[in-house]
Amino acid sequence: MSNGPENPLKTAAILAIGIIAISFAAIFVRFCTDVPSLMIAAYRLSLASAVMIVFSRQRTLSFRSIGRKDLVLCIAAGFFLSLHFMSWIASLKFTSVASSVVLVTTNPLFVGILSSIFFKERCHAEVSAGIVLCIAGSLCIAIGDGGMEGLRISDTKVLMGDGLALFGAVMASCYLLVGSRVRERMPTAVYMTIVTTVSALILLFLAIALRTPFTGYKAESYIFLILLAAVPQLIGHTSINWALRHLRASMVAISILGEAIGATSLAYLFFGETVGILQVAGMALIFTAIVIASRRGGKEREGLW
Repeated sequence: MSNGPENPLKTAAILAIGIIAISFAAIFVRFCTDVPSLMIAAYRLSLASAVMIVFSRQRTLSFRSIGRKDLVLCIAAGFFLSLHFMSWIASLKFTSVASSVVLVTTNPLFVGILSSIFFKERCHAEVSAGIVLCIAGSLCIAIGDGGMEGLRISDTKVLMGDGLALFGAVMASCYLLVGSRVRERMPTAVYMTIVTTVSALILLFLAIALRTPFTGYKAESYIFLILLAAVPQLIGHTSINWALRHLRASMVAISILGEAIGATSLAYLFFGETVGILQVAGMALIFTAIVIASRRGGKEREGLW
């Protein structure tokens, strides 16, 4: 359980660092042009898991006090996380960075629905308004996606990429909801070590079963695979999971939409994917959503915000 309320500025700063870090994920994936999607996901989680296991041994973190229920929830979170990465990374092979990231970060809609159904969590007016605004902003970015110029709406590859990104959003929502409950009783390092390791094992098993090659890729691809594990995974996801201990899952999900702004901007810098007026308007709506929702984002029992 939490030892006491955290400084709201500290919580906001750590969440912001996490969002900036995960914004680089799509960029690093795009640079791994010769690596299959499943293998990118497997490398990302496996490298991150190895670092976390070493860290946990050095810090002598205790895993013995974890109850059976929490362990099952951690395994479930790892399962959802593996499906999230596998589907989202695959989507980047078929659609633009902006469209993929926008669709995969529509999880506030699913988090809100699932929270109401399974956890009976009341949704404040500010959070509801934030969900509406962030969905509107996401639609603006998708419609104005300059990287989709020349592609037909009937293009099956584009539709498949969009579908994979949307499925990734559903899996990310399940991951956030499970993590929100477990993180109330478990240190961030312990939780992330278990979840990341479970995800890595699932992806490695699938890679072996599907006979996906582990080697034979370009040297620069391995560099970006390492960066993918270090920046978005270790820095980004650890920061976000730390925030889950102090903020509602719906607030964290809405804040993660900031990734759409960062990834779209980076895609323009690195790949020339243009940003139109509708995309700028969408980014403004998403930013507004984060500001409004943050007013009611804290968990009431911890007295935050």
